[in-house]
Amino acid sequence: MPYIPKKEDIPIVAPTPTPFTKNDIPDYLSIEKNINKWNETSLDGFVLGSYGGEEFHLSEDEKIEIIKVVSATMNNKKFIIAGIDTPSPTIALKLAEKYAQAGANMIRVRIPKINKEKSNENVVDFFKTISDSSSIPIIVIHQPAIDMEINLSPTELSEITHLDNIYSYIMSHNFRWESIVQSYLNPKVQLWACNGSLLLPSSMIGADGACMFFGNWAPDLCRKIIKNVKDKKFEDAQKIQKSIIDADFIGSTKGVAALKKGLNLLGYSTTKPRRPTRELNLKETEELKKSFIKAGII
Repeated sequence: MPYIPKKEDIPIVAPTPTPFTKNDIPDYLSIEKNINKWNETSLDGFVLGSYGGEEFHLSEDEKIEIIKVVSATMNNKKFIIAGIDTPSPTIALKLAEKYAQAGANMIRVRIPKINKEKSNENVVDFFKTISDSSSIPIIVIHQPAIDMEINLSPTELSEITHLDNIYSYIMSHNFRWESIVQSYLNPKVQLWACNGSLLLPSSMIGADGACMFFGNWAPDLCRKIIKNVKDKKFEDAQKIQKSIIDADFIGSTKGVAALKKGLNLLGYSTTKPRRPTRELNLKETEELKKSFIKAGII
């Protein structure tokens, strides 16, 4: 049985980047090396086939092979979350079963934007179809295409989190809305932060864990912020939050290129982004390194 953390464990998971060879194909040997290195950290889980793994730069076969490699390499204190991004519940279910057979322990499904004038179904129907048939638990993520947009109502989110087989909900960047919906969530479903710079405010509205690329770099710091807030050590939490802001800002603005370069600085083998995305230049790399030193990561 895979390790499934409880709320009190403060789970920290991260979108796992995909290393590529000089021929621009996934480097599965480097993936093994990286997972072995992460096995020695407090990172709880690997989110595969998501933004940090360059999901739109990977084929379906490549995503499945990556899941197989990670499943065979991780230790029994980690788990795999497979990313799914489709407005079709039928396709989502097909992918869920493929990923489960490859070794995924959960699926992370984006809330789709459904045009109610063009559909007889809504987001609750979408997740009920998946929940009713998925063999593995579901993590719901609110990540609209337009950052501050809203893809569902508070009552719809309440219905979704009260479905069977829903493990956690990852909030969006829209904190005004996310603060309002907290009273609508199923208390049994975990609430996860979505961004390193938002760890402190996320914790203040009840985050139990986090799913974000900063977790790849420093899962302990992420967990300490949340735990300090839970323990009402607000000044300690704020001190750590301030220390990581620069690094997280660079990561947020430079994306996968910064994520990979940061991991390279930490001794991981994540190479450079897949074409056509460029890697960080020397000046950008030096800025990232300085932000790591400020955060105490190196």
